[in-house]
Amino acid sequence: MCSDFATALEVDERDAVRRAPKADLHIHGFGGGDRAFLRERTGVDVAPVEGVLGSVGEMHAFADEKLSPLFAGAAGRALALEATFVQARKDGVMRLEVGEDAWSITLHEGSAQAVWRTLQGAHRAGGPDIDWIPQLGISRHCGIAAIQRWATPLLELGVFKTLDLSGDEGAQPIEVFTPIYRQAQAAGLRLKAHVGEWGTADDVWRAVELLELDEVQHGIAASSAPQVMRALAAAGVRLNVCPTSNVKLGRVNSLQEHPIRVLFDAGVKVTIQPTIP
Repeated sequence: MCSDFATALEVDERDAVRRAPKADLHIHGFGGGDRAFLRERTGVDVAPVEGVLGSVGEMHAFADEKLSPLFAGAAGRALALEATFVQARKDGVMRLEVGEDAWSITLHEGSAQAVWRTLQGAHRAGGPDIDWIPQLGISRHCGIAAIQRWATPLLELGVFKTLDLSGDEGAQPIEVFTPIYRQAQAAGLRLKAHVGEWGTADDVWRAVELLELDEVQHGIAASSAPQVMRALAAAGVRLNVCPTSNVKLGRVNSLQEHPIRVLFDAGVKVTIQPTIP
């Protein structure tokens, strides 16, 4: 199957690429959904981003304009998550690590069980045959006291398997999030964080050390520092890289110039999270 998959990529046989079983370790439930499914359910066609965005702020502005009206409230979040499972199933994803942001508990009157029921419902409706790894997300722009207030009852459910931090890398110093990472670690979660798409190589390693990360979402800035790549390789920390995101946000000029080969050749564990048009 690996050989067939490689051949399909080389000759651009997208149906064959989709048929190959795969995992997706870096997906956002808000915005990762199937376009045709959403058009059928809502009557709205969400066209993809054109050109290159200049900042995370521009990305958020696009999401606020195009996605937020569709995914407002608890019902909207459920639709977004269902659409993500539908897209994953269409792309041949057999294992999917995805979930909900801790703040979503505010849409359910503080009920962690209601958040969990929403996630389970999206899985059943959109891709019940997918090996689903529930992920708890937290956002960089939120205060740590609020994050802990929202996340604690969700962690106490004992159902989430991974924790991921996302959002503007410059919103707050990474050490602010250490308490919630220790809390999640004590609960047995695998630890991830978005870092190094916008920041520096030093930012990547600092996040790994302070948060005791198992995985890094993006981390491409590490390619500029051999000592950081050596440290990542020695520690066995995997980078889940999204080349399409890196290009669309102007972090690299093209797929041909993407530094994932540099990381791989340095012994860093990498996965590629592709977009299949």
